[in-house]
Amino acid sequence: MFLGMREWLILVAHLIVTIIKVATPGGGRSVVAESLILKHQLLILNRSRKRAPKLGVIDRVLLGLGTLLISSRRLMKVAVVIRPTTLLRFHRALVRRKYRQLFSSRSRGRPGPKGPADELIALILEMKRRNPRWGCPRIASQIAHAFGIEIDKDVVRRVLARYYRADPRGEGPSWLTLIAEASDSLWSVDLFRCESITMKSFWVMLVMDIFTRRIVGFGVQPAHIDGVAVCRMFEGVQIFV
Repeated sequence: MFLGMREWLILVAHLIVTIIKVATPGGGRSVVAESLILKHQLLILNRSRKRAPKLGVIDRVLLGLGTLLISSRRLMKVAVVIRPTTLLRFHRALVRRKYRQLFSSRSRGRPGPKGPADELIALILEMKRRNPRWGCPRIASQIAHAFGIEIDKDVVRRVLARYYRADPRGEGPSWLTLIAEASDSLWSVDLFRCESITMKSFWVMLVMDIFTRRIVGFGVQPAHIDGVAVCRMFEGVQIFV
């Protein structure tokens, strides 16, 4: 009996609010639009689908036109529910667009050369094989001194990263063997960049135990950091021990 009386009171309250809305200028249009949107949402939800209903083009157009006729105060009450995956997908799209605008090339001209010539690549690889301890700056300077070819050290680095493979027959254990032997006492440190929901950039330092794969600690700093800031960030990592 108490539940039935409560439902009647809620119905009378809604009736009074609806009459007041209809009496105001433009209120009838808002009430009709809100009713049509709610009915269309019920049709969408009643579709025979096991998963969440997928909105088509007509559904989006009808719901979009209906929102133009509803007051902003009532819009949140009749809004279509958005799944968390949709919000995350929208956030990833914003992040990609942000970095595309920041770092994409502004020039619309013809593309430049595809890279160094095959002879220069072979020369870089041969110098590296004969002198395994030479770094990219020294190889670039030796090529400029011996052959008169000006080449940047970054070009040498890209060539070696793509084509050079070190001789596996070396003295002593490899790095993989050394890491495997000491894996129970090693921590790995990773520094990566992420975006907040408001599109602000942050650097996150994550410390993880290699043997147990357990997160040991982490630290967060705003963007635009340098080497000193990274060292301070490592010192201030919150360790969960």
